[in-house]
Amino acid sequence: MPELPDVEGFRRTLDSCARGRTIRQVAVQDAGVLHGVSTEGFRKELEKRRFTESDRRGKWLLAHTGGPTVLMHFGMTGRLVCAEPDDTLHAHDRITFTLTGGHQLRYRDQRKLKGLWLADRQQVADLLDEQGPDALSISSRDFDEVLSAHHGGLKSTLTNQSVLAGLGNLLADEILWHARLAPSLRVQGLSPDERATLYKSMGQVLKASVREGCVPPRDNWLTGHRDNGVCPRCGTQLRTGRVAGRGTVWCPHCQPSPDQDSTDRA
Repeated sequence: MPELPDVEGFRRTLDSCARGRTIRQVAVQDAGVLHGVSTEGFRKELEKRRFTESDRRGKWLLAHTGGPTVLMHFGMTGRLVCAEPDDTLHAHDRITFTLTGGHQLRYRDQRKLKGLWLADRQQVADLLDEQGPDALSISSRDFDEVLSAHHGGLKSTLTNQSVLAGLGNLLADEILWHARLAPSLRVQGLSPDERATLYKSMGQVLKASVREGCVPPRDNWLTGHRDNGVCPRCGTQLRTGRVAGRGTVWCPHCQPSPDQDSTDRA
C-alpha cells in the first residue's frame, strides 16, 4: 500500500516527467478512478494547461496546473509512471497525460480504491484542513502536542490521517519496532522520554524510506522479516495480530505490552 515515502517518490516522478510541460492530451482509459468530474470535464479542464509545481500532504499528491489542481490518492495499488507515448498501455493504466517533450504520465492502479479529483484553491484548502500535520515535516514540539491531545491506542493514533498524515500500516509497525514500543500501548501512557524516542524513530524511518521511495525490506529492519517471523534485533519469534483493526507485526521481547506475560520479556 502506498504510504508517505511512496507518494513522495511519485511526486519526484511527476516533477521529472511533467513539471513545466503542457498537457497535449488527456486520455481516460477508465472513468472509474475519476471522482466528482466527468471524463469530458476532466479533459476539458486540463488539456492545454501546464503542470507547474507539485505538493504532497500525507498520502495525497497535488499536481498544480495554474488552473485546477489534480488531487491524486493511490489507495492500495496506485502509482505514477513516466512513459513514452508509443509504449504499450499496461492493463491497469487508467489515465494518461500526453505531454510536450515526448513524455506521457500515467496513473496506474489495479484495484481502483481511490483515484483522481479536480479541485480549486478552496477545495484544496478544505482537503488539507481535514489532514493532520505531515509526518515528515512535523516538529518535535508539535508531535508532542498531537500525542498529548489524544487518548487512543498508539498504532491507531499514528495511522489516523486526521491526527498525523502519511503513516500507514507498514510504517507504523516499523516505527514502533524501532522505538521498542508495543502497538497496543495507550498514547496517554507514554512517558516524555518514550514520546521523544518515538519521534526520533519516526524521523529516521521516514528519511531512510523517502530516499528509497518505499519502506525498504532491510535485513536489519522489521520489514525484512515480516514474512519469516523472526525479530532481526533479538531473534525472538515475531507476533502477528489485529491492532486497531489492522494486521500488525511486533516483537514481544523488544516491544512488551504492560499486560504481557512476564515470560515473554525474560
